[in-house]
Amino acid sequence: DDLKAGAVKATLFAILAIFLYIFIRFRDWRYSLGTIVALLHDVLVTLAVFSFARNIVPFPLEIDQHFIAAILTVIGFSMNDTVIVFDRIREDTRLMPNAPRSEVINRAINETLSRTIMTSLTVFLTILILFLVGGQVTKGFAFAMLIGVITGTYSSIFVAAPILVDLGKKGPLGRVLKRKRN
Repeated sequence: DDLKAGAVKATLFAILAIFLYIFIRFRDWRYSLGTIVALLHDVLVTLAVFSFARNIVPFPLEIDQHFIAAILTVIGFSMNDTVIVFDRIREDTRLMPNAPRSEVINRAINETLSRTIMTSLTVFLTILILFLVGGQVTKGFAFAMLIGVITGTYSSIFVAAPILVDLGKKGPLGRVLKRKRN
């Protein structure tokens, strides 16, 4: 129980630190919110699949130090992927200041897509080899990492960036945000 409580505290602290880092780097809280939502997505999906598969797979899946290390690694991996997409969004916003935000974001995703897929595939194959060849102790870690790499790649493209689009749209949320800025 102490391990789980410590893991929750470490994860919450890491998320807060990430929020602040992204806010300072991009000078816009929307980038921070997109990153945090994507990271929470990654952690929750990985935890859900891990928990669901616990009684199905023929190897032990325990929430232990290895699992926590995998979750923290997934957070770092996903954040790196998201920051690369966000950097390209920022660059393309400067290059196309009059273009609609959704077009800029779509272009940035397309420009970084091959890099994202190649990086994720390389990490995935490495972890898959660890999963297949490694011992019983590393199976849980590798399993969580495999899930996390897939969800992290998905979320940096299909969760984090669309949040930037949604936060910039007109509508109830857009009007509230516009009023707060004025």
